[in-house]
Amino acid sequence: MTTVRTTHDHNRPLNRQDYKTLSLAALGGALEFYDFIIFVFFAVVIGELFFPADIPEWLRQFQTFGIFAAGYLARPLGGIIMAHFGDLIGRKRMFTLSILLMALPTLLIGLLPTYATLGIAAPLLLLLLRIMQGAAIGGEVPGAWVFVAEHVPAKRVGLACGTLTAGLTAGILLGSLVATAINRGMSPVEVSEWGWRLAFVLGGVFGIVAMYLRRWLHETPVFAEMQANKALAAELPLKTVLREHKGSVVISMLLTWLLSAGIVVVILMTPTYLQKVHAISPADALTANSLAILALTLGCVLYGRLIDAIGSGPTFMLGSLLLAGATYAFYHGLAGGMDQLIPLYTLAGFAVGIVGAVPYVMVNAFPAVVRFSGLSFSYNVAYAIFGGLTPMLVTLWMKEDVLAPSHYVVSLAALGFVLGLLLWLRQRGQRQSTPQTA
Repeated sequence: MTTVRTTHDHNRPLNRQDYKTLSLAALGGALEFYDFIIFVFFAVVIGELFFPADIPEWLRQFQTFGIFAAGYLARPLGGIIMAHFGDLIGRKRMFTLSILLMALPTLLIGLLPTYATLGIAAPLLLLLLRIMQGAAIGGEVPGAWVFVAEHVPAKRVGLACGTLTAGLTAGILLGSLVATAINRGMSPVEVSEWGWRLAFVLGGVFGIVAMYLRRWLHETPVFAEMQANKALAAELPLKTVLREHKGSVVISMLLTWLLSAGIVVVILMTPTYLQKVHAISPADALTANSLAILALTLGCVLYGRLIDAIGSGPTFMLGSLLLAGATYAFYHGLAGGMDQLIPLYTLAGFAVGIVGAVPYVMVNAFPAVVRFSGLSFSYNVAYAIFGGLTPMLVTLWMKEDVLAPSHYVVSLAALGFVLGLLLWLRQRGQRQSTPQTA
């Protein structure tokens, strides 16, 4: 595997420009990710408004999560196209374009008539807008990781990726806080009639703000140097990825599966789970969820810092063990009462922070010339499969076992431990094969 050596690859400390880039990228990512996930916090209301009232409750939720999943299934389309041009004409241009493609459908969802007005056309239009959101986020997340990783020194890539991921999870926190405020400040009837729409209209405004913020970002030094040296991909970048980097694609996809399990199940699905399975009020469920996401945001930064310090193998072994233990304790603890809801959910949220270490492995798995395409293809295809199908799979599984979310996440944590072990063994073998110099 050949790589392009650039002045980016050195051990200097983070400077003022690095911090500015990380801050603007993370804030913009938070605002855009809010647009993508706000749907899930109003899944119950949306299910009641956009589907017939006479269908079984489980089928309504299944269809609602199916539309939510459509956003994930559409991610590869947007991701592959944006990554292609990101590897050929620049990271920043695609990084900015994704904002516009997200803001418009979010605003339109907030203005969309319901089933009572449009009939079957209502859920179909909702599905179309959700697909557009998915295409946008498919280019945003991989592009953001590549963007920050190529701006900072090589020894700070973990921290940069962890910080950016923390920004994305802060978007989930913002969504949870907005949803909590709407549910606490309005009656259930008001939320159903018009309150839920405020969250989506606000998302359209957030998109405009995020687009403005990204005017102040600069092209990455890595891409600029490749462009100056005429070292850009000579053929279709994805073709090179699939021919020369299959192993990197596989490990990136498996790590994405772990990431999707933590985010989709523990963070995004659990508020609805708490309401439906344990009869917790929407406001209380969302309050606990907000604290869990706050812990997740902190966890992303700490795991990013940890992976810079000790490497990917030990980080994933330790992180996966904590994720399995914390998740098991949380879901099983709910059966004994609600007294421990907040502390156990907060701990589980922090444990999900291992996702902040995932992009470090993926960024380093591909050479700079095809990095955007390799990361985007691996991440988006895996998220389309695993993230997209997980809500429906877990929902069906819960018909037989209410602890299905625990079983699913613990199983993926076991996979994460095995991947960590493989990464550690590979790192150890590379160190042993590297000649020692005085």
